[in-house]
Amino acid sequence: MSDLNYLTKETLAQMKEELNFLKTTGRAEIARQIAEAREKGDLKENAEYDAAKEAQGHHEAKVAQLQTALMNARVIDAKDIDISKVSILSKVTVTHLGNKKTFIYQIVSEKEADLKLGKISVTSPIGKGLLGKQVGETAEITAPVGSFKLKIENISI
Repeated sequence: MSDLNYLTKETLAQMKEELNFLKTTGRAEIARQIAEAREKGDLKENAEYDAAKEAQGHHEAKVAQLQTALMNARVIDAKDIDISKVSILSKVTVTHLGNKKTFIYQIVSEKEADLKLGKISVTSPIGKGLLGKQVGETAEITAPVGSFKLKIENISI
């Protein structure tokens, strides 16, 4: 995962906070679980010990993933966004040309994506299809549910 992660300042802060938690409180909790399981006897037949060691592996993988994401993070400020075309952090009002419904999406990084909040990933089929488009243009989206067209009605921050 060597791709750049474009993030807002808020998301960067949240990721740093999560990493700090995992490195301190999270590691301490897993160490406690391993020590507790180790006290219960023979490690060859100790399911609790095996589970704690497996949890430690998952935990350390998450730490490594967050560290990599933070190393590749680039903070984007809303004042630097060009709203003449769809780009990361822009809010896009689109009309689905099939059913005529209007949606508002904000294009964000994978880490910030939350469809319930209208935040879609820049790497999602819709995000990829909208990038670089201008007001009035139509984006053809190819998604797992099929192909459809979205007309860009407005771009804002």
